[in-house]
Amino acid sequence: MSDAAADLVDEKVETRSQRLKRATRDLHEALDQRMMQGDLFSDRTRYALFLAMQWRFHAEIAALYGAPDLIAIAPDLPSRRKLEEIENDISDVGAAVPAADLRPVDAGDRASGLGWLYVAEGSSLGAAFLLKEAEKLGLGAEFGARHLAAHPEGRGLHWRRFTQALDAAELTEDEEARAEASAVAAFRRVREIAEETLRG
Repeated sequence: MSDAAADLVDEKVETRSQRLKRATRDLHEALDQRMMQGDLFSDRTRYALFLAMQWRFHAEIAALYGAPDLIAIAPDLPSRRKLEEIENDISDVGAAVPAADLRPVDAGDRASGLGWLYVAEGSSLGAAFLLKEAEKLGLGAEFGARHLAAHPEGRGLHWRRFTQALDAAELTEDEEARAEASAVAAFRRVREIAEETLRG
C-alpha cells in the first residue's frame, strides 16, 4: 500500500470520541429538543429547574472526577468538576439543592466512567448558547451561571484536551463496549432526570 493510500485509510478510522458521538447522536438530539420544550430559560423559576437537573446529574458522577484510574487518563479531571459551581448557582437564584434519590456512578470502572464523562464534558462544550440565554435573565459567569462559563483557555481547546486523552486511552474490546454503553446510559439518565424534574 502506498503512503497516500495508508494516509487515506487512517483518515477514515473513527476515534473513540467520534464513535461515542455517533452512538449517542439520536439520544442527544432528543434530549436537546426536550430541554427546549421545557422553556427552562424563560424566567429564573424555570431556570432553577434546569439547575436542579444539572445538580442531580453532576452529583451522581462526582466521584468520577476523583477516581485515580480516570485521572491517570485525564490528569486535569479534578479541575473539571462542576458540582460546586452548580451549587453556588442554585444559591444565587434563591433555590435549594433538590432532595432526590441519587444513583452514584461506579467510579471503579474506568471504561464506564469514560462514557459518562464524555457526556458530562460534552455538555460544557455546548453551554455557550445556554450561557447567552442565562444572561437574558441577568445571570452570568460570576453569578447564577458559573457552571456554564467557558474555561479560561476556551471551550474548544478545553474539550479537545479531554477528547485527546479519551481517544488515547488503551481499552480492551470489552471496555470499548462498556464505554459506549455508558455514554448511552448517561444520556438516558439525563433524560430521566429531566422528565422527573419537569413533572415536579
